[in-house]
Amino acid sequence: MKVLLIGGGGREHALAWKLKQSSRVTKIWCAPGNAGISAEAECVNVDSGDVAALVALAEKIRPDLTVTGPELPLVNGIADAFAVRNWAIVGPTRQAAKLEGSKIFSKEFLQRHNIPTAEMYGAFESADKANAALEKVKWPVVMKADGLCAGKGVFLAPDKEAAKSFITSVMEKQELGAGGGRILLEETLEGEELSCIIFTDGERYAALVPTRDHKRVFDGNEGPNTGGMGAYSSDELLPSGLREKIVVQIVAPTLQGLAANGICYQGFLYIGVMLTATGPKVLEFNCRLGDPETQAIVARMDFDLAEVLADVAAGRVDASKLKWKSGASACVVMTSGGYPGKFETGKEITGLREADAGRGVKVLHAGTKFDGDKIVTSGGRVLGVTAAGTNLDEALGRVYEAAQKIHFAGVHFRKDIGAHVSVSGGTINDVPTSQNPPSKKPRVGHPPHF
Repeated sequence: MKVLLIGGGGREHALAWKLKQSSRVTKIWCAPGNAGISAEAECVNVDSGDVAALVALAEKIRPDLTVTGPELPLVNGIADAFAVRNWAIVGPTRQAAKLEGSKIFSKEFLQRHNIPTAEMYGAFESADKANAALEKVKWPVVMKADGLCAGKGVFLAPDKEAAKSFITSVMEKQELGAGGGRILLEETLEGEELSCIIFTDGERYAALVPTRDHKRVFDGNEGPNTGGMGAYSSDELLPSGLREKIVVQIVAPTLQGLAANGICYQGFLYIGVMLTATGPKVLEFNCRLGDPETQAIVARMDFDLAEVLADVAAGRVDASKLKWKSGASACVVMTSGGYPGKFETGKEITGLREADAGRGVKVLHAGTKFDGDKIVTSGGRVLGVTAAGTNLDEALGRVYEAAQKIHFAGVHFRKDIGAHVSVSGGTINDVPTSQNPPSKKPRVGHPPHF
């Protein structure tokens, strides 16, 4: 099997690392890749958001399977372009990807199908109307730019002054680009967040192990939102009763709603959930794997990822193939100083070999490139130090020990990833790893591996 992997971040490095382990895989290309991915795959300098260029690349190299990492090519319609050519690809169509590409579309979908979510105060296409709506909201209020904003389009406004500043920067100054053309206002939910990720072939689905992301840039969940500063996965993350609620109240109605709307969803579906005092509620949908959740998930995989993804693309998901390492895993993201604001690049990174030598540790590259024979920083999120262990403390210990060996000017990372684990009893090992529903009415009698 020859595989084309689209993307160049930490998520894609994790996928490339795992795909390379498959005895079925003879060649991996990654577009565009990064310095770390080059050890696992042949990197090709093609913009991951340029569908036409990716089609041209696939015409040339003829991969047996294409796996899409980031959201932009999916929102731009790469799955549609490949489908008309009968090329195997893992990823939803442009219409299905609107679940992530438009926060307003997603919220209306949730409301239409009675899936628990935050109350929406309104969606607005002008700064004047958005500012006027601030007179009727409860504080703090969640503000979301409608389109893609690289993980920076959500803001928790504590008061009217902060909310107006966000509206000005996003809608008038267009600091987040076209994604800020419309904004959504909704109530603030309180509780613990959970990343529930499934993959589906449009008829059957299976779930990946649960993870929890850390969005704020500083310890104690302080500072602005980022694309993700770290994540962990643990057998003690959720009690079984709550897992079943998520399946019955969220996962099954989502798949039923997609089918009812005539959307055949194929690929990964990320469901961001808030565990509130009144039950689980959907925060957001993503049409792809999370980052850095993928890094933690891949560290626990004990199955042939290439085989399973080929099944997804071919419409024959078999969740019995998914096997997971017991225990836990963690990923801590090392960033450039100043991220998610302005930051400098081109800083030499040292200590990578020493960090990678740690037991159970893998340093996954996100924003790196070669400068001669040196590896230097090339983005805000630079590395994802990842490890598995028999329990979360062991995994985190390995990660932080390895992170201390890596150095570059301005390096920053959170020191409290996984520090606030919510343990409510029960483990996830006694729960079936999937539920395979019919295409129109998914069954929910046995919850998957959340």
